[in-house]
Amino acid sequence: MVKAIRVYEHGGPEVLKWEDVEIGEPKEGEIRVKNIAIGLNFIDLYFRKGFYKTLSIPYTPGVEACGVVTAVGPGLTGRQVGDVVAFAGGAMGSYVVAFACASVLLKGMTAQFLLCRCFKVEPGHAILVHAAAGGVGSLLCQWANALGATVIGTVSTKEKAAHAKDDGWKDTFLGSLTCLKTRGYMVSFGQSSGAADPVPLSALSAKSLFLTRPALFHYTVTQDEF
Repeated sequence: MVKAIRVYEHGGPEVLKWEDVEIGEPKEGEIRVKNIAIGLNFIDLYFRKGFYKTLSIPYTPGVEACGVVTAVGPGLTGRQVGDVVAFAGGAMGSYVVAFACASVLLKGMTAQFLLCRCFKVEPGHAILVHAAAGGVGSLLCQWANALGATVIGTVSTKEKAAHAKDDGWKDTFLGSLTCLKTRGYMVSFGQSSGAADPVPLSALSAKSLFLTRPALFHYTVTQDEF
């Protein structure tokens, strides 16, 4: 038996239970990992509060961690006991069984699909990034800059402005639409300022705008996409 956080109902931090769990041996294509560091992301709160739906309840939260491989499933090559790996999914436990293909942490995966697949950012594009000093925002700004785009970032405090210079959905939505050029493209992700309100199509028709609300896990359906 190993220890893990379990969630049996949606709610505040009080619904998190530290329990003994049985994780078993890794199957084909899987590895068992002893966690060293576990990430905490806004999406973990969304799942816990019920904003996003989980496949089942109870569940073990946590979408990213890194650790050391302690067992390898049958027939698996390219991974061995002692390897240091990073993975996504069911991370909040002392040990976890994970798919061996996971290799990039959540924020990097999010930045990649937003900039390269949801909308392909290229040299000459001008993009506006809200929460530019946050985990994903910081990566988006640096990555888009490296791609040759002109990057404009917004932050909530002077301290964050300094951080963003070195490298909120409700509050920014209408202003973001207004600043787009004709046939401009807006990507809304995350909801740290609250759940998204309904959007009238008339808000888009004035300039033939494009709006998408993507989810990372719809862009990692197949192993090749992942």
